[in-house]
Amino acid sequence: MDEDERPEPPLDGDEAATLLGFLEFQRATLAWKCAGLDAGGLNATVGASAMTLGGLLKHLAYVEDDWFVHCLLGEDRPAPWAGVDWAADRDWEWHSAAADDPSELRRLWQSSVDRARRITADVLHERGLGAAAARPLADGRRPALRWILCHMIEEYARHNGHADLLRESVDGATGE
Repeated sequence: MDEDERPEPPLDGDEAATLLGFLEFQRATLAWKCAGLDAGGLNATVGASAMTLGGLLKHLAYVEDDWFVHCLLGEDRPAPWAGVDWAADRDWEWHSAAADDPSELRRLWQSSVDRARRITADVLHERGLGAAAARPLADGRRPALRWILCHMIEEYARHNGHADLLRESVDGATGE
């Protein structure tokens, strides 16, 4: 663990341990950036952007479920995603987060992360990093678990940069 209680990725791990180590570090960074904030803090914006930390939590909860449950396993998206009219609002998770209780946003994100961890462990054990997703992408290709993990690291790293700016605007907290 580093000084902010985030798990350090292994320096000499195998491929799976390294990928999972970096994903867990990025997940812990988002949790750290959102920790201790009330609804006002989670709904703060920076500049012209409408992005909020609460929106990030809900978006990343959706992304976890979309890639691991929907794509990798091929199952229907769990609640609350299953009941959303995505045609009416493609960015529903971002827009609806402002009305959600902060503890509910954190719970939703943590539940999605926990579910993704269980799925990843099971698929790794049964089929390895090369396991193809059950549900193909729009172009017919099926990403491997390895690709999904790399994509999730990228997704968190990009949004954690946003989280840095948003958190600093709320209370001045800075850090990696």
